[in-house]
Amino acid sequence: MRKIAFTKMHGAGNDYIYIDLFDSPLDFDPNDLARKMSPRHFSVGGDGVVLILPSTLADAKMRMFNLDGSEGKMCGNAIRCVAKYLSDHGLTKKDVITVETLSGIKTLRLFKEGGKVKRVSVEMGVANFTPAEIPVLFEKTEMVDEPVTVLGKEYRMTAVSMGNPHAVIFTTGVAALDLAAMGPTFETLPIFPERVNTEFAEMIDDKTILMRVWERGSGETFACGTGASATVAAAVKTGRVKAGDEVTVRLLGGDLTIKVDADYAVTMTGGATEVYQGVYIYDED
Repeated sequence: MRKIAFTKMHGAGNDYIYIDLFDSPLDFDPNDLARKMSPRHFSVGGDGVVLILPSTLADAKMRMFNLDGSEGKMCGNAIRCVAKYLSDHGLTKKDVITVETLSGIKTLRLFKEGGKVKRVSVEMGVANFTPAEIPVLFEKTEMVDEPVTVLGKEYRMTAVSMGNPHAVIFTTGVAALDLAAMGPTFETLPIFPERVNTEFAEMIDDKTILMRVWERGSGETFACGTGASATVAAAVKTGRVKAGDEVTVRLLGGDLTIKVDADYAVTMTGGATEVYQGVYIYDED
């Protein structure tokens, strides 16, 4: 057994367990640790584990692991919390920082109140609709608002990558959907060889979207930054939202502000909250 210090943080209710490895080696199996620390009621509990590491390419490096132990490429809510941690814990004095992820280097702008970071704006990159790069098995040049039958019902689906694969479905009655029953089927659709995050989105008006998300490897989460980004990008692509407008995405855990430019470059702004610190007794057997 060994002791691992951690910090519990969340962005719009998307909660992860953060481990600072700036001055410590990565000498444990993060896949195993995520599976053991993430279960709610039986352990620390969270949507997964995030490692904060030094980088030779950026101010820091982030690695994220879902609660099933699989490694994800990028999480918009998690990276905001990484930025807050770096600033609040004295690892950077900058107001604009870069963080290395598996989906590239992201630039973040920090907004402080009382000397602590309260909100973070993230340049999420460019939404990608090319099927091979999502990836999704689809014969056309883009999968935009295409009919897909799942569990005996037809949905209109838009596939988009934000560094990880997303399937966006615009529908009604989102609040009443049984995602626990639907989500696993969408996640493992054969057309998505690497599985997929699925967003169920309802247009409130042209600047407000209600969204719930089923994340691959984690199930339904209170928020998903890349999912909110993918949803607004899909809304622009399908003419539901104007490029360049700031759109409020309402999630179970709170609101995110998303702006998608005409070239589909995405900027996300939202809060980041540190909840508590602790020590986990890790049994590696």
